[in-house]
Amino acid sequence: MNYVIGIDLGTSAVKVLLVDKEGEIRNEISKDYPLIQERTGYSEQDPEVWVEKTLEALQELVEPIENASIEGISFAGQMHGLVLLDETNQVLRNAILWNDTRTTKQCETIYEIVGEDQLLKITKNPALEGFTLPKLLWVKENERELFDRAATFLLPKDYLRYRLTGKIHSEFSDAAGTLLLDAAQKEWSRELCEQFGISLDMCPPLIESSACIGTLSDDTARYIGVSPSVQVFAGGADNACGAIGAGILSEGETLCSIGTSGVVLSYEESSDLDFEGKVHYFNHGKENAYYTMGVTLAAGDSLSWFKRVFAKEMTFDQMLEQLDDTPIGSHGLLFTPYIVGERTPHADAAIRASFIGMDSSHTKNDFVRAVIEGITFSLNDSIQIFRDNGKIIDKVVSIGGGAKNKDWLQIQADVFNARVVRLSSEQGPGMGAAMLAAKGCGWFETLEECAEVFISTKEIVDPIEENVERYQKLYPIYQQVYEQTKGLNSKLHEFRKQ
Repeated sequence: MNYVIGIDLGTSAVKVLLVDKEGEIRNEISKDYPLIQERTGYSEQDPEVWVEKTLEALQELVEPIENASIEGISFAGQMHGLVLLDETNQVLRNAILWNDTRTTKQCETIYEIVGEDQLLKITKNPALEGFTLPKLLWVKENERELFDRAATFLLPKDYLRYRLTGKIHSEFSDAAGTLLLDAAQKEWSRELCEQFGISLDMCPPLIESSACIGTLSDDTARYIGVSPSVQVFAGGADNACGAIGAGILSEGETLCSIGTSGVVLSYEESSDLDFEGKVHYFNHGKENAYYTMGVTLAAGDSLSWFKRVFAKEMTFDQMLEQLDDTPIGSHGLLFTPYIVGERTPHADAAIRASFIGMDSSHTKNDFVRAVIEGITFSLNDSIQIFRDNGKIIDKVVSIGGGAKNKDWLQIQADVFNARVVRLSSEQGPGMGAAMLAAKGCGWFETLEECAEVFISTKEIVDPIEENVERYQKLYPIYQQVYEQTKGLNSKLHEFRKQ
């Protein structure tokens, strides 16, 4: 039997999937790794740990499969992270991740030098702390000796692919999150590189997500236990691959993905729409396509934080099984999920989370439902931006943690006021990476043909009219919390730095 492998290099773990020609997942392995957070706002990882854990996972993945023929491997990965290599391709420092917020000053510098309008014209995105260019500028300003030794920068999954193959590339869907890609022209922006003193030679060669970059190195193949002739494909950013893995491959399709962060993503055929930087505008993993995306920085992470601090004795399933016992609005309790700042619609690294409306009658169940509703309200902020710009959103494909609980699916349908679809496979980015490998190996002519075989619907949840009405009264109150707490959080942010 023939297989492809999808590798999803996430923020907290790497997950690898073994997928057959019918789109069935025949095996999956996940390996966790830690964040390095030495100071408030810092978030880093050791790239060597990505490599070690991925190799371990791949070895375990194929070991039980007798006479397995692995035809192709592809990748999905966390976006925006900065990996700096010297001229011998050795890592110079820990990777600075997407959820690192130390670069507010550098974002201001970008606007001062380029101007917001010109930056949006070139990159389709605003200057935000999570993106790669501000991280490069931070290293240039604060670790100049390291910056001067840097010969190449790579994004996380591109570094992992390099270590497995010896080949250095980037591809358009991940490069779109650097603030250095001319999104429409699909090339590194010479203008931006020159303005910030970044050599074009530091930018890796660009290829399509479906491109074959070669094969595994002999050492990698030997360690894993597969043939060195296995084809390796470029892959894509986690959200681009999540879109592929959820079948978001045509106009009008919308995805809600709830992992550590949360995204609402909508397919776009054109590169010339104007959302004024209110949402991200990235190149798709499908060739010559795009997607717009709003981001909640701490979606599942908010729930994990609550469990870690207030409900250590409970599993996630135990926390969520009582959702339906608490009414809409959690008896007047609201939560804003800004525990690490926010991205959409508030590009604000200093804002922090709030519980509003607490009183002595509230129970742990009320707090859990408030967290779930707050996460969903934040995702709805992105849906509202899309609707305000003329997009029709009446169906949303839900993947990730938010799709695994029937009550949370109902909350999504009611808050979004849209039909919510749960897929039979909720692997998202890993499945999207496997689909890129399947297409690349010639199993299918197009990603759409692959999606017809690999993707199926498990459940459809329709909004309940009376619930929609209740949430439409509550949501505007939620929206006011940001403005009412912004000033206080800014002062607390400054106090904490003293």
